[in-house]
Amino acid sequence: MWTQNFDPMNNLLLSALIAAIPIFFMFWALAIKRMKGHFAGLWTVLTAILLAAFVYGMPVDLAIVSAIQGAIYGIFPIGWIVITAVFLYNITVKTGQFEIIKDSIASITDDRRLQVLLIGFSFGAFLEGAAGFGAPVAIAGGMLVGLGFNPLYAAGLCLIANTAPVAFGAIGIPIIVGGQVTGIDDFAIAQMVGRQLPFLSFFVPFWLIIIMSGFKGLKEVWPAALVSGGSFAIAQWWSSNYLGPLLPDIISSLVSIIALVIFLRFWKPKKAWRFKDEPEQTYNVGKLHFKEVLRAWSPFIILTLFVGDWGMNSVKAILNKVTVAFEVPLLHEAVISGTTGNPNAAIYTLNSISAAGTAILLAAIVTMIILRVSIGDGLKIFGDVIKTLKFTLVTIAAVLGFAYVGNNSGMTTSLGLAFAQAGGLFPLVSPLVGWIGVFVTGSDTSANALFGKLQTTAFEQIGVDPVLGISANSSGGVTGKMISPQSIAVATAATGLVGKEADLFRFTVGHSLFFLAIICVITYLQSGPLSWMIPEYTAGVTAAVKTQAELMQTGSIILLTTLIITLALGTYVYRRKV
Repeated sequence: MWTQNFDPMNNLLLSALIAAIPIFFMFWALAIKRMKGHFAGLWTVLTAILLAAFVYGMPVDLAIVSAIQGAIYGIFPIGWIVITAVFLYNITVKTGQFEIIKDSIASITDDRRLQVLLIGFSFGAFLEGAAGFGAPVAIAGGMLVGLGFNPLYAAGLCLIANTAPVAFGAIGIPIIVGGQVTGIDDFAIAQMVGRQLPFLSFFVPFWLIIIMSGFKGLKEVWPAALVSGGSFAIAQWWSSNYLGPLLPDIISSLVSIIALVIFLRFWKPKKAWRFKDEPEQTYNVGKLHFKEVLRAWSPFIILTLFVGDWGMNSVKAILNKVTVAFEVPLLHEAVISGTTGNPNAAIYTLNSISAAGTAILLAAIVTMIILRVSIGDGLKIFGDVIKTLKFTLVTIAAVLGFAYVGNNSGMTTSLGLAFAQAGGLFPLVSPLVGWIGVFVTGSDTSANALFGKLQTTAFEQIGVDPVLGISANSSGGVTGKMISPQSIAVATAATGLVGKEADLFRFTVGHSLFFLAIICVITYLQSGPLSWMIPEYTAGVTAAVKTQAELMQTGSIILLTTLIITLALGTYVYRRKV
C-alpha cells in the first residue's frame, strides 16, 4: 500500500509545476510541434508515469496499472461511443439518406452560418444532454462535413459550440457527481451553474458567426443569432433553476431549434453565406416529400429516443442488471488517499448494455433494418470504421491513461492545491482549476469528482458560499472541453482529420482561453458585488432518491414507450427498396 503525497518537493508551488509538466508537454506537442495525437498521447502518459514514480514516489507497478486502467476506460465506454456514432453516420451516407438530410436542412436555410447554429449549436447541445462524452461532436461534426463544410471548420466549430451545454451533459451527470462529492444539494448547484453559463450560452452563437464570417457577416444574421442564443440561454436558466440538473440541455436545445426554425420561416438573410471558393451546390428541395424526409431523419430520431432513455436513472436501473464490475488487480485499495487517509477503490465497470455507445449501436441496427442494409454490408461499414479510427482509439486510451496516473499519483491534486493558495483572489482563478481538470480527463464529470471538494473547501476558507466553488469548477471546466485531447481525437475521427489533431488544437485553444476568462470574471463578480445571484439553499439537504422498485417500474414504462414509438416509426418509413 502506498500513500499519496501531494507535496513531494516540500514546496507546493514547485510540486505543482512538476505535476504540470505532462500538461505543458501536451500543449507543446500539439500546438507547437504539431505532433500527431496518438504520438503526443503516448509520450504524455509515459512522462506522467516517470514523474509519478521518480518524483511523487508512486511504485512503478501502480503507475503502470493506473495507466492501463485509464486506457481500458478510454476504449470502453469512451471509444465505444465514437465507433458507434461514426458507424451510424456512415450508414446514412452509404444508403444515400444523408443527401436527403442535406436537402431538408437546405430547405430551412442554405446559409452555412445558420446551419452551424441549427446543427453544431442546438442539435449538438441536445446530443450532449442526452448522451454526453463524444457523441455531440462525433455526430454533429460528421453532419456538417456531409453538408459540405471544410472538415477542420466543422470539427472546430462543433467543439466551440459544445461549450455551454457540457455542465448539464448526459442528463446532468456532472452536476449530480459534484453534489455527491461535495455534499451540496445538486439542485442548488444546478441553480448556480444556471446563473453562470446562460451568459456564455447567449454569446456562443454570435461568436461562432464571427469566427466564420467576421463582424460584417454577423451584421447580416445577428437576428438569427439572437433568437438561437437568447432562447437557449433563457430556457437553460429557467430549467436549471426550477427543474434541476437533469433536463436543461434537452429543454434549451429543443427550444432553440424550434425558435430558430420558426423564425427562419419569416426571416432570411439577404444573401446566403458560403465558405470562400466553395462550389455552388444544387439542392433537391422542391421534390422532397414528408415520408422521404422522415425516413432520412429516422436514424437520428431513433438515436435521440435511445440515448435519451439510456441517460435516465430509471432505465439504467434495468440495463445495469447485466453490468460486470471487478477490482483492478494490484491497484484496488493499494493507494491511500492523501486527503482522507482511506484506501482508494479501483473498480472497472463493464456496463456493456447501459453504455451510451450501446444505445447508439442499437439505433444503428434499427436503422439498418429500416433502410434495408444487409448484415454483410453493415459489417463492412463497421470494419471500415474500425480501420479509420484505430489511431483515434490509441489517442483516447493514452489520454485517459495519463488522467488516471495523474489522479492516482496525486499530481492533479497538487495542481488544485496550488491554485487554492490564491486566497481572496481564488474565485478569479477557481474556474481555471476546472479547466485543467477537463483538459486532463476530457470530462466535466471527472473534473468535478477530482476538484469539487477542494473548490468548496477553499471557498469556505475565504468566506464565500461553497456552492459557487463547485459551480465555478463545472462552468470553468466546460471551456476546457474543446481543447481536451480526448475531445479533439473524437472530432478528428468524425470529420476525417485523423493525424491533424495539432491543427484542430491550434484552431480551438484561443477560443477556450477567451471563454475561460469570461467565466473567471463572472465567478469573481459573483463572489463579491454579484453575490446576490448565489441561490439560497439548506446545507446537507439532498434530493429524495427513488427506491430500486420505483426506478425499475418507471424504466420499464419508458422502454416500452420507446419500443412502441420505434416500431411505429419504422413501420411507417420502411420500404422494400432504398
